[in-house]
Order: sequence, then structure tokens, then C-alpha cells
Amino acid sequence: MELSSKLLARAVDEIAQLPGIGKRSALRLALHLLKQPKDNTRHLAEALVAFRNQINFCQKCHNLSDEPICEICANTRRDASLLCVVEDIRDVMAIENTGQFKGYYHVLGGIISPLDGIGPGDLTLDSLVQKIKQNTIEEVVFALSATVEADTTNFYMYKLLTPFEVKITAIARGIAIGDELEYTDEVTLGRSILTRLPYGEALKE
Repeated sequence: MELSSKLLARAVDEIAQLPGIGKRSALRLALHLLKQPKDNTRHLAEALVAFRNQINFCQKCHNLSDEPICEICANTRRDASLLCVVEDIRDVMAIENTGQFKGYYHVLGGIISPLDGIGPGDLTLDSLVQKIKQNTIEEVVFALSATVEADTTNFYMYKLLTPFEVKITAIARGIAIGDELEYTDEVTLGRSILTRLPYGEALKE
């Protein structure tokens, strides 16, 4: 794409690095910013820089947080015996929006995917095991998307946690195969949380 301005070309190239944004969409966004008051663009740039430099990963669950401990983990009124394991922070948001889960979370930071070069060592599995060893958790809920990679991750975690005296369940398959958790409607996701199954039974489905 030939552009008349090197400054515009640079802006387009940077915006186009965002997922789902092609060069044409990047150009449209850059030109939109150009039409806005300069303060609007400055506020956007400052917000992005502050977000990137100041955001924390919760020391307990690995969720994004403004503080070292996120608001969910800091809430002592939640059920400490329940732990929900999810792929990333978008899944925490999706489940929280259902209002059906009152325990705590553990964010893996991804799922096992050899084709993408992601193995068990790239996930937060060590800290998950450490939580289980503390003996305060009675049930671990696997709440990953309905994909082959997620099923592989579930099975790996199942083998990892089986030696401990903890109940292992998985959300019910009200979610279509191949669907990601964050795009599932709140009613379906909420019912899947409430009607979770022992993971051994979920393997037979």
C-alpha cells in the first residue's frame, strides 16, 4: 500500500500489528484519529502507555490487576474451597458476568498447543499445584473452551492433580465444540458452570 506520508505509513504499520486489523482497517483508524482533536489522540496514547507500563498480573491468580492482588482474590467473601481454572483473563470476565460462580480463579495464560510451540512449561501450572498443596481447595473446576487443545490441557491437568485429595470437575458441554468461552452467551455459560460434571464423567462424553 503506497501512502503519500511516511508518518501515516508508520502509524498504519503499527496499528496493523494488532490482531484482526489489516492494512486497510489500520488506514481507516489512522485517518479517523487524524480527524479527532489532538487531545483525544494524546489521551489514547497516554492510556495505552500507562496500561502497558503499570498493569500487574495478580500474584495469586494471574488475572490482570491495577494492584499486586486483584479485586477478586482480595474479596474474602468468596468461597475459598472452589477454584476455577481458565485459559485467560477474558474467560474470567465471561464467567463473572454470569454471576453464577462465587469461588476464586486461576488463569493458565494459554493452553497446551504443540503446533503453536506452547507446552505445559509455558503455563502457570506450577503455581496451580502449589495452591492445591495448601489443602484449602476442595473442588477444581476446569473451565476451558471446547477445543482439542483445551481438552488436551484438561487431561494434562487431570493427571497432574489426581494425586491430591481434591474434587475435579469440568463445565457441562452446553458450549458447542470449537466455541471459545468468551463468546458464549451468559445464560449458556452460567448453566454450564452450575451443571458441571466430575471430570472422569466428562471424559466419557
